[in-house]
Amino acid sequence: MNRLTNTLDNVATKKVSITLDADVLAELRERVGPRGLSAYINEAVRRELKLDRMDEFLEGAEERAGPPPKEALEEAHHLIWGD
Repeated sequence: MNRLTNTLDNVATKKVSITLDADVLAELRERVGPRGLSAYINEAVRRELKLDRMDEFLEGAEERAGPPPKEALEEAHHLIWGD
């Protein structure tokens, strides 16, 4: 296995150093084990970036077309959160 390539999806990777709260790290290690830490953090950051891009898109759409109707927001909330 090449150290710079993730063999699952053939994406180049880089090693970085991050700082986490001790309690967050403890729970994370308990959840994913010692070898799953990087993959879990990578996927969490990937999801957060996707949400950031979605927020930016929605803000731009609102600037162009105005705020969405209340009913559309309620329907979206129901579809996403289920209540």
